[in-house]
Amino acid sequence: MKVAVFTTKSYDKEFLNEANTQFQHELTYFEPHLDLLTAQLAAGSPAVCVFVNDTLNREVLAKLSEGGTRLVALRCAGFNNVDLCACDELGMTVVRVPAYSPYAVAEHTIGLMLALNRKIHRAYNRVREGNFSLEGLIGFDLHGKTVGIVGTGTIGVIVAQILKGFGCRLLAYDVYQNPECQALGVQYVSFEDLLKESDILTLHCPLTPQTHHLINTQAIGKMKPGVMILNTSRGGVIDTKAVIEGLKSGKIGYLGMDVYEEESELFFEDLSSCVIQDDLFMRLLTFPNVLITAHQGFFTKNALENIAQTTLQNISDIETGRSCPNIVKAEHHYKAACQTKT
Repeated sequence: MKVAVFTTKSYDKEFLNEANTQFQHELTYFEPHLDLLTAQLAAGSPAVCVFVNDTLNREVLAKLSEGGTRLVALRCAGFNNVDLCACDELGMTVVRVPAYSPYAVAEHTIGLMLALNRKIHRAYNRVREGNFSLEGLIGFDLHGKTVGIVGTGTIGVIVAQILKGFGCRLLAYDVYQNPECQALGVQYVSFEDLLKESDILTLHCPLTPQTHHLINTQAIGKMKPGVMILNTSRGGVIDTKAVIEGLKSGKIGYLGMDVYEEESELFFEDLSSCVIQDDLFMRLLTFPNVLITAHQGFFTKNALENIAQTTLQNISDIETGRSCPNIVKAEHHYKAACQTKT
């Protein structure tokens, strides 16, 4: 099948080309994000292959449909950037990669947690400057701390497994209670109780209308003073303005993010010679207790191999009429998420 691949970097091409030796699809790579202006590049391609920061709203999908596109192949797990209802109306199929490497994201989450707690990023810079003082670098034992996990799908379960090894007390909130978590001794509680009892809060839920700004001013007000918040799910789960206020007041003691709600104009690009115009993002960078990575939680060799293999297999399944387990339906957008919002 002829496939227009958007938002491509060198590593995308490398792993997709390697996997495509098996499938023999006609892949055309485009560096720009998919949006209303670039959608015309896909004209004549029955499929587009897109990533997390590509725009697939009703207008873009209509433009793609006019050009003959009938398949949207996401090379990611999340689908919050796709208007699924519009896809249904236009007769377009959406497929995704639901579990490329949950270990990669879970391990990155723990890496952020450890770095924030023991201030490893700050210590690294100090030593390079010949400053060997320990002042201001004190941390705490993770053992015995209460960690609240929001979203206990595959990634959330692996986070729970790792933290159980640290000796943490584990709480969880999810609409669907996962037996794997329960077997680990994870205690499911209400969202409000999770906020009140957690020393560390880690987010692993999808972004839906129900989870948008799940962490807002009201939610932060119910948390323990000095709480650590980690987000490796989707940026829109956190209200950036609210967490900035929480950081300023000291209510939030640590913030680790691999995602940001306005990341589409920033992440995956080299902007080191530019003046970044996002004032909220730049304000976050001024806090010494904030650690941000640029959506690299997924970024392991294992994950990139799985993404390429599954993406191309999805396309082949749809092309040949085989059953595809990774089709996304419009109703999934509302079933997959936590339903209660503070």
